[in-house]
Amino acid sequence: MIGSERIDRLLIVVVGVVAFAAAGFALFVVYPDSLAELLGVLVALAVVALGVRFSSNIAASLYPDYDVAEVAVEGPITRDGGGGSLPSSPRGTPADDIVDQIDRADEDDSVDALLLKLNTPGGEVVPSDDIRLAAARFDGPTIAYATDVCASGGYWIASGCDELWAREGSIVGSIGVIGSRVNASDLAERVGLSYERFAAGDYKDAGTPLKEMDEDERAYLQGLIDDYYDTFVERVSDGRDLDAEFVRDTEARIYLGEQAHDLELVDRLGTRREIEDELADRLERDEISVEEFEPERPLMARIGTGAQQVAYAFGAGISGLAEDREFRLRT
Repeated sequence: MIGSERIDRLLIVVVGVVAFAAAGFALFVVYPDSLAELLGVLVALAVVALGVRFSSNIAASLYPDYDVAEVAVEGPITRDGGGGSLPSSPRGTPADDIVDQIDRADEDDSVDALLLKLNTPGGEVVPSDDIRLAAARFDGPTIAYATDVCASGGYWIASGCDELWAREGSIVGSIGVIGSRVNASDLAERVGLSYERFAAGDYKDAGTPLKEMDEDERAYLQGLIDDYYDTFVERVSDGRDLDAEFVRDTEARIYLGEQAHDLELVDRLGTRREIEDELADRLERDEISVEEFEPERPLMARIGTGAQQVAYAFGAGISGLAEDREFRLRT
């Protein structure tokens, strides 16, 4: 049985097509006697096609045919979606864009549930938590599901959802935080480079690669990592209803989906189709229709991003091996 909203959508499209067809016929076939009849017909058909698209867009905006939103988190989690220092480094979706997509889905009256697709090895701490918070405040059922990888920051995000699904072969876990630095002090000494310090504050240059790190600096940086790790454990323990000591006992291991399910790190194992069937039952309807929400970016912004990537790749080819060697912290 066809729903009333679908009938309304169809009526809008039909009315739009008829209106544009009449306008096209009048403007390009009837009135201008000087135009060749074939050209007029072709132009009229083009106007009809434009009318179909225009009317369809209006109908879709007034009567959406979806009831579940899907937002994808793919690749490394960063604030701006950038990769590493080299052009070949993988890029991810900007965290702010993900938050915007989830918020738009939450504000959409047609959306009754959220699917959060996770295929990420993790990334930066605060952007991961921003996405988790956006998922947690969504008003409706939220299901995160792992495709290939849901590790570290990805699992942090999943802790903000009602459930986490995975496949048997998905990689799940890595509940930990890592910090790293390159120690280039010996190399600098060999090539005749020396480090001169101009800083205010004892720990301002902690982690600088051109000098040896003393024990106080090492303890200071390790303390930062420990604090982030405590927060990570707390988020997972509260969001996933797991004992904090159990979370610590995983020692940042990764697990295949089946083992993660046995350990209750994952709620359910299943395919995307099975998730949709579960959501349909939960929403008490025969089936659901999923709409993929994507970032809203104007044309000039997309052009600007492309130009920025080209410039970045060129610059990275020159300076990529020398930059980004400070102490780095990520989940």
